[in-house]
Amino acid sequence: MLRLYDRLVAAISSKWPESLLLLFVRITFAGIFWRSGQAKMADGSWFTISDATYELFRTEYTGVPLPPHLAAVMAASAEHAFPVLLVLGLFTRASAAALLVMTMVIQIFVYPDAWWTVHSLWTALALVLILKGGGRLAMDPWLSARRGL
Repeated sequence: MLRLYDRLVAAISSKWPESLLLLFVRITFAGIFWRSGQAKMADGSWFTISDATYELFRTEYTGVPLPPHLAAVMAASAEHAFPVLLVLGLFTRASAAALLVMTMVIQIFVYPDAWWTVHSLWTALALVLILKGGGRLAMDPWLSARRGL
């Protein structure tokens, strides 16, 4: 029984199952921020930030230590650019780190009571990607190979 367990653990611990898991983590984490970014856009537009978003940053997100207009543009841009990079597996660690910083800004300045309900999970997803990278099903290994690393 233990030998069977050890073989099963060895099989699921290999690079391909890990890469499938990391792909799932990348897509899941990207989806969280992509949907948030899309919610900031004007209806029917590709990248026009809605008036409601600017108002939200002026009224509800007042704790963010940036001018509201700049914070709205930065948030909407980050919530579109970094998820795309994550799904592609391109600059995975840097993209996950950027979204981790954004998560901490949201946690500290916007929703300080959301740690155990939401932000701890986002942090866990980000840390997995920062520590493990995007896996074999990402563009990062291809890019590294092209650079001779």
